[in-house]
Amino acid sequence: MPIATVNPATGETLRTFEEMDREQIERRLTAARAAFRQHRTTGFGERARMLLHAAELLEADNADIAEIITTEMGKPIGAARAEAAKCVKAMRWYAHNAADLLADEHPAPDDVADSGAEHARVVYRPLGVVLAVMPWNFPLWQVVRFAAPALMAGNVGLLKHASNVPQTALYLEELFRRAGYPKGCFQTLLVGSDAVESLLRDERVDAATLTGSEPAGRAVASVAGDEVKKTVLELGGSDPYVVMPSADVARAAATAVTARTQNTGQSCIAAKRFIVHSDVYDDFTRRFVEGMTALRVGDPKDEDTEVGPLASERGRSDLEELVDDALGLGATALCGGRRPDGLDRGWYYAPTVLTGITDRMRIHREEAFGPVASLYRADSLDEALELANDTSFGLSSNLWTRNEEDSRRFVRDINAGGVYVNGMTASHPALPFGGVKRSGYGRELAGHGIREFCNTTTVWFGAQAEAG
Repeated sequence: MPIATVNPATGETLRTFEEMDREQIERRLTAARAAFRQHRTTGFGERARMLLHAAELLEADNADIAEIITTEMGKPIGAARAEAAKCVKAMRWYAHNAADLLADEHPAPDDVADSGAEHARVVYRPLGVVLAVMPWNFPLWQVVRFAAPALMAGNVGLLKHASNVPQTALYLEELFRRAGYPKGCFQTLLVGSDAVESLLRDERVDAATLTGSEPAGRAVASVAGDEVKKTVLELGGSDPYVVMPSADVARAAATAVTARTQNTGQSCIAAKRFIVHSDVYDDFTRRFVEGMTALRVGDPKDEDTEVGPLASERGRSDLEELVDDALGLGATALCGGRRPDGLDRGWYYAPTVLTGITDRMRIHREEAFGPVASLYRADSLDEALELANDTSFGLSSNLWTRNEEDSRRFVRDINAGGVYVNGMTASHPALPFGGVKRSGYGRELAGHGIREFCNTTTVWFGAQAEAG
């Protein structure tokens, strides 16, 4: 895949970039290793000063970087500005909290007395150079949610970004440079996916994090496992959105529209499978379809646009194949199910609600990465949970109910990395984020995320012998 900015709203190639050669990569690997030797010795105060400066610069750049994001991957401009603002928030949160999150831990003396220790403690030390293989759908946020904690922990970063967002990738390197980070602390590698294996096998790379597809995760995990290097993987999702009889159906349906179509439906944590109790199914369906039909689809640079184009022509083709497969096997499109009228240029797809889904259909098993919702009916919480867990993914989940017993059982029995009750899934700096099953492993954000790329070190002191 060429490294290029291709406008998804028009299909026009705006800029192309040369892939870095081996000599350029070698220089950056050497610089990263040297930077780590320096950065790991800085204190939290100095690291926080630089990260806060980066946040200040990003805040000032909000309009400019939002324009780049929208041009490169088609995110509606208001959402692009919101993504940049969310990154600022995360940077500031880690700058203010990292020292406490990574503070030394001191076991009670009585607890370790039988180990022979006079005293002991646990310290968190950075691992080193972390390779980040990042996707295009949240091209700023996905990187910052790795970079902010990693840099505050004393690690350094190498970014291999998606090939369709090169300007965003280069902006990020420049941002951290302008913020005062030493040379080599955060670098972008303009390389294709075929370069990832050699990077992972290089002894100067200590760990890796990947957000992306299941096949990409498998490839990275396989190589990293062979090299015995730490990885964190955030992969796909097919999140259930369960609505029970006691729910506020009007609010659940309105939120469902946003939960399915945020970022034009191109989000791992977007709700994708809507499982609705029979008692409220008709009411919810009417409201949900009305809301999906009313969405404004169009130019992502228009302030009124709610759903933009898919980020790539291949992405739209993949989505169309899933929908066509379902329709061909008996599903019904309550709205959408096709390309929208009047948008002949660009990679648009109409907001779609499918019903009559069966396990014979690909969309029942595979992630729909676009504004397409699968609607199911359930006669009980047991049936809803069975449907919700009938997936190879386990990223997040949503439950709408006013019944405490429903909530208790759902939290206990759902197999997912997150449960959001009476609200839609969203990532937040103070809350750990990640999944189970084929949605990946490890956690980002919060204290769990900053400690993923730390060496948890036991420090033990025995009693000093008295001089004879």
